[in-house]
Amino acid sequence: MRSIRTVGLLGAVILPLVIVGGCALVQKTKVETPEQAEEQGDAPTMETLEQAAEQGDASTMETLQQAAEQGDASTMETLQQAAEQGDAEAQFNLGVLYLKGEGVPQDMSEAARWFRLAADQGDASAQYNLGVSYSNGEGVPQDDHEAAKWFRLAADQGLAEAQGILGVMYALGQGVIQNNSEAYIWFSLAAINGDEKAMGLSDKVAKSLSPNELRAAQAEAQRRLQAMNARGTEEPDFRGVAE
Repeated sequence: MRSIRTVGLLGAVILPLVIVGGCALVQKTKVETPEQAEEQGDAPTMETLEQAAEQGDASTMETLQQAAEQGDASTMETLQQAAEQGDAEAQFNLGVLYLKGEGVPQDMSEAARWFRLAADQGDASAQYNLGVSYSNGEGVPQDDHEAAKWFRLAADQGLAEAQGILGVMYALGQGVIQNNSEAYIWFSLAAINGDEKAMGLSDKVAKSLSPNELRAAQAEAQRRLQAMNARGTEEPDFRGVAE
């Protein structure tokens, strides 16, 4: 995947664009398909899972995605049906499967299509993934302006990865008008949300700002953080990284 390289003000710092994936992509334990668990009597039946999926249960969607990654045809069908019925979690998970080629042939266009459907419903991780798709030109035409739009929507929901990328884009003027104050604001928010690289980058950008500009940027970062918290996004909507 393409990386964004910052130059000049920030020096030669590389921030790779990564795709946000589902919880199943960062699992550390062996995952059983619903059928395997059902045989051992320690999990809901496929019928129960399908019923829960129809109601949009998030944990059930993760279980279905895990089984679909292992190539389970009936589970893949259930996930597909939930996605087609408009469930954003299922749409996001289906996008991840097409992105990684797990349970289905790899298809970046299909991945972007499902991410868009989930993103249009406000799913922050899907918004971020769609931004990456546009930034890399994978499954959609390469378009930094469109990428910035989707990154901003995800960043406004508290997603640190999107906030960090926005900081880079504002520092470079890539897809947005170059603005060091905005770069500082987004790096600061990303650092608050746990992005360690963003902490150092915010410090570097701060050196380019006048005392008044820095105070204004700090106040704006605080205002945006409070607005995010008021919307209930104290914890970023982050569900793992697809490697």
